[in-house]
Amino acid sequence: MRFDEFDFNYDVLDALDAMHFEECTPIQEKAIPAALSGHDLIAVAQTGTGKTAAYILPVLNRLADGEFPADAINCIVMAPTRELAMQIDNQLEGFGYFMSISSLPIYGGTDGATFARQQRGLKLGADVVIATPGRLLAHLQMGYVDLSRVSFFILDEADRMLDMGFYEDIMQIVKRLPEERQTLMFSATMPPKIQQLAKNILKNPTEIKLAVSKPAEKIHQRVAYCYEPQKTPTLVKLLNDTNAKRVIIFASSKLKVKDLARELRKAKLKIGEMHSDLDQAKRDEVMHDFKAQRTDILVATDIVARGIDIDDITMVVNYDVPHDAEDYVHRIGRTARADADGEALTFVSERDRRRWSGIEHFLGKRIERFEIDSAPDSEMEKNSVRNSSEAQTRHPRRRPTSRSPRGNRRPERNKKSNDSPPRIQKEDNVNAHSHPQPASSPSAPAAENQAPKQRSRNNRNRWRNRRKPSGSGDAMDVKESKN
Repeated sequence: MRFDEFDFNYDVLDALDAMHFEECTPIQEKAIPAALSGHDLIAVAQTGTGKTAAYILPVLNRLADGEFPADAINCIVMAPTRELAMQIDNQLEGFGYFMSISSLPIYGGTDGATFARQQRGLKLGADVVIATPGRLLAHLQMGYVDLSRVSFFILDEADRMLDMGFYEDIMQIVKRLPEERQTLMFSATMPPKIQQLAKNILKNPTEIKLAVSKPAEKIHQRVAYCYEPQKTPTLVKLLNDTNAKRVIIFASSKLKVKDLARELRKAKLKIGEMHSDLDQAKRDEVMHDFKAQRTDILVATDIVARGIDIDDITMVVNYDVPHDAEDYVHRIGRTARADADGEALTFVSERDRRRWSGIEHFLGKRIERFEIDSAPDSEMEKNSVRNSSEAQTRHPRRRPTSRSPRGNRRPERNKKSNDSPPRIQKEDNVNAHSHPQPASSPSAPAAENQAPKQRSRNNRNRWRNRRKPSGSGDAMDVKESKN
């Protein structure tokens, strides 16, 4: 279906034509008519299918046609991260280029001047506010934000917001909204918590579900089984052999992102890195360089797994296996966008094979195997093996200890008593023939500290025999045994 087949006004159609938007994606084809009708909507579709245009275009069309106050906030778009909020704001500027629609992004991690600008825009009123839940709630608690005239409330990547713990923040914002509004919810998955949220904030919604959490068919997926030290040399060889451009590499932590980026720079590759330790100005610089193709490869955490709209990504590499199948789908969804082809490669080390088996079970198919050299023949891989072994010896959990083997830890517990002078034990005729350990021996506690139940069987018998009359037969037997 084409965009000009919708009942859009001419300003929206002119913007679509200027941006070369012609054919609708499946989610746009089904969601736009439902949003234009004014009904609440819940739409489930995988990432990278064009959900942003599916809710922005109907809202802009209704704001251009309808009678909405110019001094009030008319639409709120909630996004889980500031990167996604900025992305939505950029797309809104493009779609509303020929309309007098004002927009205001609200997110954290900014300086005082930016916060003051956000504060001023919220007081004056903006047609569309794109905000992260935490920062918008912070402005609301200061008392100068009026949401009583909001007509459209939109949640983008709703499942991601709940995963990040924004449920209570969202519900506090909803309480400040008018009852008469249109609510649109877009999500990549439909877990029970999303169903509960939809039940709480939507009224008789239209439901749209498209290929829930399945990767795009045009993504060529491959998996490389390897040892941990083989990952970096194999990745460098692959990037050099294919002269790879427009690549995103996902690592499991910011420390791994830093280490991997450093190794790739040593290999003379144009690298950018994205993780939570960077401030907002540095993040903007990294993304701007990557979009402008001044860097070829972006090494990142899952901070860019959603909401980064870059259509020309040719390859996604999972340096580490994602924690679950949903994260895998979101990561590789960065490629093969806008009806293009893409590559996805995942490294699976020996400790991640069970997790990868769960992802393949979720996908319902066995992913094609990418063969690598099994022997560490390169100098870089040899260094990686050596560094890995050295790191294990330096690991705090593996540092050497002077404790006794398992089952013989009494010396450590009784260290204080061992430092005291040995006690003089009284000897009698019974224990004179025995062979007691020295009182100062750490493995033999003092005799008076032992209860009768803790003695050996012979010692218990001797203890009882000592207390019997000397003329008893048992005592005579004891004497005979001594002789």
